[in-house]
Amino acid sequence: MNTVPITLAVTLGDPTGIGPELALRALSTVLADEPDTRYVVVGDPGLVSRLGGVAGIGTELPAFRLDSTAPARVTLASTGTPLPPCGPPSPTDAANAAVAWLRFAAEGCLRGAFDGLVTGPVNKQSILEAGHRFVGQTEFLAEISGAARHAMMLLGHDDRGRWLRVALATTHLPLRDVADALDATKVRRAVELASEACALLGLPRRRVGVCGLNPHAGEGGHLGREEADWIGPLVAHMREDGIDVHGPLAADTLFHQALHGAFDAVVAMYHDQGLGPLKLVAFDNGVNWTLGLPFVRTSPDHGTAIDLVGTGRASASSMVAALRLARTVATKVGRR
Repeated sequence: MNTVPITLAVTLGDPTGIGPELALRALSTVLADEPDTRYVVVGDPGLVSRLGGVAGIGTELPAFRLDSTAPARVTLASTGTPLPPCGPPSPTDAANAAVAWLRFAAEGCLRGAFDGLVTGPVNKQSILEAGHRFVGQTEFLAEISGAARHAMMLLGHDDRGRWLRVALATTHLPLRDVADALDATKVRRAVELASEACALLGLPRRRVGVCGLNPHAGEGGHLGREEADWIGPLVAHMREDGIDVHGPLAADTLFHQALHGAFDAVVAMYHDQGLGPLKLVAFDNGVNWTLGLPFVRTSPDHGTAIDLVGTGRASASSMVAALRLARTVATKVGRR
């Protein structure tokens, strides 16, 4: 385990959304957890100051310096074009800022300046309309880091402490494209990374359940052939290789079984198959964890929620959970 304190970069996300205020509020919460972790807010100084900074630190955060021998607990790294000093930025300016902050933080992780990254939510539509080639933060980070083997895992717990951990074989695709996009490589990768994630979390076992693509896991081929033709044989082969994996199983019962402890992680075939159950169980504390990157990356499992900005009604629980998970995993993994 590291003797050098962990340093996490925290991007503010879209500056017109809820991300900046929740990130600053969450930081004030996690600072009380332990005394060692350092946090570098990547964003705009004026925005941070207008939002009140971080409780216990102040409205003007000290500037991040890579060569500092005694860094403050929370510092600020400013990059990109400064935002307007008052009033919300235009959608284009907000998008450009969010992408600049994300790129700076990712490159800092690759250089070893940061041990992990927690990202605030962005507005994908604004980023695309600003002219950026962008599928999502997960895909952006995988491309910039050259990580061909990656998967998205969403995890969270209910009010009784029961966890769901869901890795996705495919992510941001129209539903009509999922079956054609799925293949054995994607499913195997999601299973392997889910199993590795269980180990990083220190779980006593790594039992992974694999969802069927079709209703009732294909109903013996009557509701689709994918399960019988290749998903089932793939799972059997992985089990022969020593992975504790089971399926394909009907998704409508697998999530119930996982919540009650039969499985430590679930591999879902597509986005909403996995995120529907996860958000039902852990809407406020769910975390998005990108598996397979050369650095730790987590984010809150919610969007920009522009309608909640400044109302005080938005919960910081998901961002708090994202910060705590990144800290836990980065401490286990150590410096890259």
